[in-house]
Amino acid sequence: MQIRKGRRAYSVGELTRYIKTILQGQRVLQNIAVNGEVSNLRRQQSGHIYFTLKDESASLACVMFRTEAARLSFHLENGMKVWAIGSIGVYEVSGAYQLYVSQVEPVGQGSLQLALEQLKQRLASEG
Repeated sequence: MQIRKGRRAYSVGELTRYIKTILQGQRVLQNIAVNGEVSNLRRQQSGHIYFTLKDESASLACVMFRTEAARLSFHLENGMKVWAIGSIGVYEVSGAYQLYVSQVEPVGQGSLQLALEQLKQRLASEG
């Protein structure tokens, strides 16, 4: 931290950590359900899944770590409407807030029904 002309100046890291502390201190943001459409879905070799949830007016970056992603009973796809449950946090490297997803449920049908439909489609395509 530096002082310039009587004003406190924070480093980028200090400001980002401060914002992170504020967001993560809000209880409502630590177990929140958000619904939207999945886009920009990327599966990593590590098993993590990165995607964006969007609606008509905004978008939200999301990450689902390997442990939670392994529990999915259906195949998450672009264009799918879902409920994502998780916690808002800040990824300090990029200074971006995102939803750390612990659970995902498809909107309109249960995850088991969707998993069965996806399996039937895959088996049909394989003959």
